Amino acid sequence: MTWPAIMPILLLCGSNIFMTFAWYGQLRYPNAPLWLLILVGWGIALF
Repeated sequence: MTWPAIMPILLLCGSNIFMTFAWYGQLRYPNAPLWLLILVGWGIALF
């Protein structure tokens, strides 16, 4: 396999890990507003 073929797979795995942390992190704050949890979750995943 070439590097251009491997890179999308690595990026998808990385984004999956960050989204998992964001999802489980929001479960720690059950009383927080949903819009705030969404912003924080996407903020973790995007950056």
